[in-house]
Amino acid sequence: MDDPVHHLLEDITDELKYELLTEVLGQMEAELLKLYFQSNEIEVELFQEATSLNVMPVTFGRVEIYVEKKDAKKARSLLAEYDKKIDSE
Repeated sequence: MDDPVHHLLEDITDELKYELLTEVLGQMEAELLKLYFQSNEIEVELFQEATSLNVMPVTFGRVEIYVEKKDAKKARSLLAEYDKKIDSE
């Protein structure tokens, strides 16, 4: 992503305790991942650009998933397990 908002977010997160873990398409998948990470004791913050298409009750668009830097390694491992399981279904 090369847009100015993303670069600004990168600069801000460098100074904060969160880092970008991944990006998914749709609020529903983002919320599922958020619950998955929270059930594994990892705090999650979601960020979605306002230019997404909203169709009640589902939101389509790019959603960024941020985790605390201290949990990033564990979160990447959990994400890999999640992706593997989804791919095998």
